[in-house]
Amino acid sequence: MKLRVLGCSGGIGGRHLRTTSMLLDQDILIDAGTGVAELSLPELSQIDHVFVTHSHLDHVATIPFMVDTVGGMRNKPVTIYALPATIEILKNHVFNWSIWPDFSQIPSPELPFLTYQPIQVGETIVLDGRRITALPAVHTVPAVGYQVDSGERSLVFTGDTTTNDLFWKMVNRITNLKYLIIETAFCNREMGLAVASKHLCPSMLADELAKLERSSEIYVTHLKPGEIELTMQEIEECAGQFRPRMLQNNQVFEL
Repeated sequence: MKLRVLGCSGGIGGRHLRTTSMLLDQDILIDAGTGVAELSLPELSQIDHVFVTHSHLDHVATIPFMVDTVGGMRNKPVTIYALPATIEILKNHVFNWSIWPDFSQIPSPELPFLTYQPIQVGETIVLDGRRITALPAVHTVPAVGYQVDSGERSLVFTGDTTTNDLFWKMVNRITNLKYLIIETAFCNREMGLAVASKHLCPSMLADELAKLERSSEIYVTHLKPGEIELTMQEIEECAGQFRPRMLQNNQVFEL
C-alpha cells in the first residue's frame, strides 16, 4: 500500500498550497480538497472510494467536479464514506440541485454516478485487504479521523480536531502504528481562535502528543499559509521532543 499526499495546506495560494487530500494506492481518496487537482484525468477515473473526514469545503471541494468529470467514463459509481450527519450535509448543501446536481440520482437512480455509505466511529471498512477505520474527532461539525492499516503498518490521520482523549485511547491500541499525521491550524498567538474553531495550535499539539503511548513518525498538516514558518518554529519550541515534521505535498508513505 502507498499513500500519496495530494494536498495538506490550511489554505490556497500558488501551486504548492493545496487543501487536504490523500490518495491511497490508485483507487481511494481520503478527503478531497483542492489537492485532487494534482491528478490527471486517467487517475481521477480510477478513484472508486472517497473517505471524508468532515463536510468543510477544504476537505470536500473537488468531489462535485470529480464526479461530474469522470462519471460518464466509469461503469460504477464513486462511493462516499462518511458519518451519517456528514452525508446529510453533503446532500442538503452541495448535491442539492442549487449548488450542484444530485449525482446520486443521475443519470438515473438505478445507475448513478455517486453513492453514499454511512460509517460510524470505530467501524472498519475492508477494501481488497486494506483496512480503513474511522477514529473519533472533535470539530465544529461531525468529524472523524482515519486509520489506514495494511496489516504490516498503520498510518493515522486525525482530520480536523481539537483536544480529544478518546482519539488517543484508540490510537494507543494500534500495535503496528508507523505514521501519525496530526493537524495544527494556528500559531500560539491565535490560540483563542484555535479553541473556538476546534483546531490545534503548537502548545495544544504538545499537550496532545504527550498522550501518545506508541512510537511513530509524526507529521503536521493543515498549517495556515502565511504562518507556516512561525507555526513550525513554535512547534519545535513546544513539541520538539516528539520530533514532528511538516507534511509535504507529494510525500509518499509506504505501508
